[in-house]
Amino acid sequence: MDTSSETTPAEVVSLQADLGTFEGFNFRNQSAIDHNLTAEEVVNWEHDADGEAEFWPSGDHPGVQLLFRHRSAVTAADLRALDCLLHDLGGDSEENFLRLHHAVSCSGYDLRSLTAEQVEDQFLHVFRGSNFTDLRREAAYELFELYYPEAYAAWEQSRCDGLIFDTDRFLDSPGFSVEEVRLGNQVALLIAPQ
Repeated sequence: MDTSSETTPAEVVSLQADLGTFEGFNFRNQSAIDHNLTAEEVVNWEHDADGEAEFWPSGDHPGVQLLFRHRSAVTAADLRALDCLLHDLGGDSEENFLRLHHAVSCSGYDLRSLTAEQVEDQFLHVFRGSNFTDLRREAAYELFELYYPEAYAAWEQSRCDGLIFDTDRFLDSPGFSVEEVRLGNQVALLIAPQ
């Protein structure tokens, strides 16, 4: 009878989405890891063999940076959950990262227990552009027309010079939750009706 205990190599996990690179700190060596790791390398990091370590986004992927911006460290479980969610949502588009950010940061969902159905069930308007001023104006007019079509039609047909539509006052009303977000070199407004 062979009593030797052979360790089986851990199964290597492959990710479907490009989640950028990560910086890390190895507690065994008490030093920063000397190179950026891919998300797959983070997921497959062997803490027993390579040393306990923690990881955080390096900043080269705006969506990942946004999603984890308030976290001090990202775990392999976080990255696997994110990869599965992105797959279930149809890919790693900027829109999906914005929707995930809203679900986690504004709606309070835990990324690891979040489902694609919960993300899709959020009633969220996403507007993207190059600056917040133009984007807020565009969003306000579009939402005014969507939620108050009769008032919008009356306002649009009015010949009264003094009748103005205050876009900031409209968006800052208690009827909407508005978050301004930077995503790389773009900006986005995430607007949810209250």
